[in-house]
Amino acid sequence: MKTIVKKIDKNQIDDEVIREAGDVLKRGGLVAFPTETVYGLGADALKEEAAKKTYEAKGRPSDNPLIVHISDYEDLKKIAVNIPPETDALAAHFWPGPLTMIFEKSEAVPYGTTGGLDTVAVRMPSDPVAAALIRAAGGFVSAPSANTSGRPSPTTAEHVLEDLDGKIDMVIDGGSVDIGLESTILDMTVDPPMILRPGAITADMFEEVIGPVSVDETILGSESKKAPKAPGMKYRHYAPKAKLIIVEGDLREEILAIRQLAYAAHRDGKDVGIIATGETIPFYKYGIVKNIGTRENERSIARNLYSVLREFDEEDVDTIYSESFAMQGIGKAIMNRLEKAAGHMRIPAAAITKRQKYRRVIFVSSADSVRGPMAAELLRNQELEQEYVIDSMGMVVLFPEPANQKAEAIMKSAQMTLEGHVSRQFDGEGLQDDTLILTVDGNQKEKILAEYDNLKNVYTLNEFVGDDTEIPDPYGKPLTAYGECYEVLARLVGQLAARLNLLAEGEE
Repeated sequence: MKTIVKKIDKNQIDDEVIREAGDVLKRGGLVAFPTETVYGLGADALKEEAAKKTYEAKGRPSDNPLIVHISDYEDLKKIAVNIPPETDALAAHFWPGPLTMIFEKSEAVPYGTTGGLDTVAVRMPSDPVAAALIRAAGGFVSAPSANTSGRPSPTTAEHVLEDLDGKIDMVIDGGSVDIGLESTILDMTVDPPMILRPGAITADMFEEVIGPVSVDETILGSESKKAPKAPGMKYRHYAPKAKLIIVEGDLREEILAIRQLAYAAHRDGKDVGIIATGETIPFYKYGIVKNIGTRENERSIARNLYSVLREFDEEDVDTIYSESFAMQGIGKAIMNRLEKAAGHMRIPAAAITKRQKYRRVIFVSSADSVRGPMAAELLRNQELEQEYVIDSMGMVVLFPEPANQKAEAIMKSAQMTLEGHVSRQFDGEGLQDDTLILTVDGNQKEKILAEYDNLKNVYTLNEFVGDDTEIPDPYGKPLTAYGECYEVLARLVGQLAARLNLLAEGEE
């Protein structure tokens, strides 16, 4: 089968494209089209054979019900019975829009569409292309997400073609969708109504209109063994090809844990994928990192989630680690989709980070231009079991300046560099208990302890490694003095790396 692709502008809809697509659906064919949530795979909802084609094209289990899309509220009465009175208020507030409601089905709806259930899921999309197509097709279009079952839902026509090219009759390309997550599903056959799948419309929004609603307790739980009453309840969904694992904890712990996991993979010659946000992306040094959006606007995260998951299919990674997100508002829907994509694989961040005593190492010297930056660069080039943020600072830095040229020359001769180093004043601010402060001599240590009585883990480098070799100060001396300083620092930093590795292995 050749899949026809037709572009369309939702602001200036081409009636001929809509008529052609509507005819395909009336003949029992399949048409993918944009909605405000994700791209749907349209079929005639009232034809049993059309439902079978949908399941076959997607590779979807036949007990996973399809959502019937309508464009006229009055059409609800043709496919649903015993419609609760609250429905009018909900439709007035949220239809057209990203809300699916479940009702008892009428005899007009075949069991093929409902997955064998006596209930029917119904939605009225707000996307003008979707609305026009539904009308052209006769008013009742079943439309699960237009992807291979289990894969991330499509938010562009390109995503649809990745999965279904050659398996369906037509794709209407209306560009990227607005929301990016499937509709909220509300079961109207129970009292109070129950949210079966979270989405852009939240419990708080429902309660402002109709009072209390309940939430299905398995939304973020393990897979149910019961027949699913709504799409996305039973099977692993939205999954990339790589294994996806959610790291949970407070945000700082999550970042530290993912950093450590990415560093461990890097040491083994591999990359992992990392799902980060605009706020956290600068903290990751290793791995393939993708920006899912900003925590200040979680709708941007929702919009980008599936596209980011699909992007990782093009990367050479076996494992993807994701930060977690707030459980309020649309964040609950984001976490629901992530949980499904991960197959409920989660690890607590604390289980990773508790094994690491120090996460940051700061070398402190006088002016932060010779010994401190040399020691920091030496440690960065050691074989370390764990990742550390490695810095250098000075006790007397009048203004930022680059590293000493002779120190840079010595480091270059050892295949290292101080290029890009800018001296910084030590001020003791923002340092956590997992910061190790190593001074190049006792004077800096005494001054830090005198001025910052709140700081822990302050040692001279010699003291920490148990070697009393004095670190010479080569400033103002010939290049050979810088070389002698390097030799001492190299030995001490090698001992430092060995001790840090012992700590990492729990042997000290």
